[in-house]
Amino acid sequence: MGAFKLALRCPQKVHDIVVDPEPNWSFESLSSELHSLEKKLHDSCSVPVPFTKVQSRKGVKRSPMAFVMSLSNEETELSESEREEDHDLSMVTAKRFNCDDLYMSDSDSSDYELAFDAQSYLMDEVGLVESALFERSHEHHLQVQEDIRNQLSAIETELMTEQEKSASAFARIEKYREARKELERKLDTHYQRKIAEALDNHLTAIQRDHELKSQIEERRIRSDAAHEEAKRKERAFHEERSRQERARAEAEAKLRFEEAKMAAVEAERRAAKEAAEKEATEASKRIAAVASQQEAAKPQLSADSSNMNLQTQGSGSNRTKKSQTTGDVVRAAQTALTLEQGRLLKLKELEEAHRALIMTSNMDFSNHERHISRLIRQIRGIKENVRVKASELVKILKNPSCPQSISVAAFAKKVVSHCESPDNAVFACGHVIVLVTSQVPQAMDLLLAEFHRACIYTVPKHIVYSKSAFESKEAYYKDIGHREDGGKLESVTDYLKRLESYMKLYGALVQTEVQGVPNIHGPKEGWAWLARFLNVLPANMYTAVALNAFLQTAGFVLFRKYKSQFTKMLHIILNDFLNALREREDSELNPIILEIQSYIEDNKFLQEPEGRSLQGQLLSSVMVPESEPSRGYYY
Repeated sequence: MGAFKLALRCPQKVHDIVVDPEPNWSFESLSSELHSLEKKLHDSCSVPVPFTKVQSRKGVKRSPMAFVMSLSNEETELSESEREEDHDLSMVTAKRFNCDDLYMSDSDSSDYELAFDAQSYLMDEVGLVESALFERSHEHHLQVQEDIRNQLSAIETELMTEQEKSASAFARIEKYREARKELERKLDTHYQRKIAEALDNHLTAIQRDHELKSQIEERRIRSDAAHEEAKRKERAFHEERSRQERARAEAEAKLRFEEAKMAAVEAERRAAKEAAEKEATEASKRIAAVASQQEAAKPQLSADSSNMNLQTQGSGSNRTKKSQTTGDVVRAAQTALTLEQGRLLKLKELEEAHRALIMTSNMDFSNHERHISRLIRQIRGIKENVRVKASELVKILKNPSCPQSISVAAFAKKVVSHCESPDNAVFACGHVIVLVTSQVPQAMDLLLAEFHRACIYTVPKHIVYSKSAFESKEAYYKDIGHREDGGKLESVTDYLKRLESYMKLYGALVQTEVQGVPNIHGPKEGWAWLARFLNVLPANMYTAVALNAFLQTAGFVLFRKYKSQFTKMLHIILNDFLNALREREDSELNPIILEIQSYIEDNKFLQEPEGRSLQGQLLSSVMVPESEPSRGYYY
């Protein structure tokens, strides 16, 4: 560890020996000086005196120089008398050097006191050099121990400081953890309280809602039960009264028929008898006058024959002229006109039977009609909606409590009138019509008759204006379907909008295909309609709007079914029909011309029309509204 250094503060005299350290002494000089001192001490005292520790050496700053002791010549030269006095002393007490700045701990002193217990004197039979070496090794040992103790003390101090810091940090962490636990406990309690309150409020609201619903349901059940009971009683009463009235009317009618039959037979017999008598009288008179008037009657008979022939020829000419005029005014295929007349005749007979039934039975079927109208207004483009509405309509049409003719007529009328509604889903309505008419086939002819009555282009048929055939333009507009409201006819624009809505529903009907359900008026009828339209009808604004609306809804299915034949039809429309429209040189026709041309040239018939495929479920949360309350309706 290097040279040990010791710095001692020594007194000027120790037992009359002057001590004056000389910094320039060498080790040999020190050794020699110590040897001389040892010799003097031996001479003066027979018993060596041990050094005495007077103060701790801890904290003493050691000098970098070696220990130096020097004696002045003046102080070393003792008088003879003084040496004698010293010689007389029996014992000279030897003392250690008093080094106040040197520190030694109690443990050091105790250790070395034990070490020196074995030898009573510091320099017992030991030479000066050995003593110095021993002292030096001892000091080295002490210095090493002191350094070790200092390092251990520093380490202990640092460890204690670190422990204190760690304990303080752990205390802060524990305090923070406890604070966080307390905060989390409070927050958890607060959240649990809020959750419990919210859950309690929610359960209370649910319970209140359930109670309210149960009360409403109970009231509704009671009201429905009472209403059904009243309806049942009223229906039974009306049925009984109508049965009695029908029986009475049938009996009266049968009686009147028998009386009329007997009267007719009697009248025929009298008439025949009178006619025979009259004929016999006239025959006898003619026979009597034949002979005298035969010659004179011949010229007159010839003139009468000529006049009769001329009248017959004129009548035939007038009939021919009228037929030609009718053929020029109405443009339609003969088969289409025949079908139209048959359907309209069925509808007329049904309406007359309906009126007769109402007059004889005094029954009110308005509830059935309102219920049918409500179901038709609620039709939407959703599979489940279409299925449910069709099922309910079939139940109404087949219900024995209401004559089927009345229900079917109401169904046909309400379906056609619903065309004008802005929210009319034509493809969904077409599905409902097909599903209903598959169960009630006679409804189809009545529905088509209502179509023909509302829009002549569903036949297809067109009426050409002619001054000789119509008294005025208003009469012509009424014939083609314009409505009159308050004595004023609707405008051409409004009429074209209605015409388009009717033709879209008609086109949706003929193109509807439902798996496993036959369509009585399907694509085959649509193809026939298109052929008759192009063969007979002229090109104008009305026919163009009707054709465009039909193609928009039915063109996709017609192309899929007839392929190249349908494309040939489209080429005829593009080359002939549109050219005929352009030749009219009417600027109002340009938009409809462009729309039809775009449909054909852009191959829009290859794209499925929007709304044709029914949705699987309702995409929005909006409920289907009910226009009228359900109370009083037939279920």
